[in-house]
Amino acid sequence: MNAHTASLINAVLLIALSAWGYFSSQAPSMTALIPALFGVLLLLCYPGVKAQNKIVAHVAVVLTVVIVVALIMPLQAAIGRSDGTAMARIGIMLISSLFAVVFFVKSFIDARRAKA
Repeated sequence: MNAHTASLINAVLLIALSAWGYFSSQAPSMTALIPALFGVLLLLCYPGVKAQNKIVAHVAVVLTVVIVVALIMPLQAAIGRSDGTAMARIGIMLISSLFAVVFFVKSFIDARRAKA
């Protein structure tokens, strides 16, 4: 798998799972849609990442790292509530984002090696 595919999968998961969390809640909060916003931003970055534009790829990886950090608090809250569905949803978003970061880092390392 390459960075642009991992980023695309991550963006789709962020949008879908965030929307699911928002629309399935009895008292929806707009903050539940923050991962969806990041997913949309990552989708907008996708063409640049696929074209190996370094600036766009770095923007995408920064957005991905920010969402990883941002998902920690909701995961802790879901664990505190013993909400298994929310834990699974947030856990999947967190894992997909971490995988995307790994593939971004791998692509950056590969690009540097190819340059040398």
